[in-house]
Amino acid sequence: MALFSKQKQETYCLSEYDRLRRVVLCEPKHMTIRSEINETQKHFKDEGLHIELAMEQHKNFVKTLEDHGVEVILLPTNDKYPEQVFTRDIGFTLGQTTFVAEMAHDVRIGEEGILKAWLEEQEISYYNLVGDMIEGGDVLINKNKIYVGLSNRTNQQAIDHLQRLLHEYEVITIPFTEKYLHLDCVFNIISPNEALYFPEAFTKKEINILANHFDLIEVNGEEQFTLGTNVLSIGDKKIFSLPVNREVNQQLRIRGYEVIEVDITEIIKSGGSFRCCTMPLLRDKG
Repeated sequence: MALFSKQKQETYCLSEYDRLRRVVLCEPKHMTIRSEINETQKHFKDEGLHIELAMEQHKNFVKTLEDHGVEVILLPTNDKYPEQVFTRDIGFTLGQTTFVAEMAHDVRIGEEGILKAWLEEQEISYYNLVGDMIEGGDVLINKNKIYVGLSNRTNQQAIDHLQRLLHEYEVITIPFTEKYLHLDCVFNIISPNEALYFPEAFTKKEINILANHFDLIEVNGEEQFTLGTNVLSIGDKKIFSLPVNREVNQQLRIRGYEVIEVDITEIIKSGGSFRCCTMPLLRDKG
């Protein structure tokens, strides 16, 4: 685990499933539900969050990533930002370029500055998506196709701009039911031709689009609430998933995946799971 490592960092990502080498995380040290910015937070607002337990679970997640050969970079925490644990949203790496997002919600604006400081410290160039309302939880990569969720965090103008920047890629807009926050809460690519999805979040049109590209594995409503789609692939058919999502995990094992079960149920009370908590910087070239 490195905190503002001085080592020169390479960046490259062209999928959600090639072997993960280096990833950015942030401890949930100041995680709290301040303004109920998603449906999960609304559900748990009275129960609240147990920071010590969340920190312990996050530490175990980091250790398990490292045990599987993944280098973990921890960004410094700041008590102004209660959602910092969800590093996926502040940026995304596509090819050799790291894009830094412009956060849509007031409670998260400023988080991206900490990522920029780290990238500049490491002399990693990045493209700053200033003026574009887009967050990494809405961006999923499958080689030359980029699936971008149209949400209250990512607008069509930003998606169109991304397509203009990425001439060699096809950017596919995927609208979904707004209450689910980000696309990766209802859809996730786990192989070149397989994806998890929650059908109730989409119209028939969007389901047909996704079905034309993937063998879709359905996640039920109960396990969508516990973010069954929000798994993290580290390559070699190894996937991080919550122990409580038994049906998802069974479906993955039937298909030959090694499911790495880690409990971060305290963290998901704020609305994100393994994919939300990780911003890949480097995956192998598949």
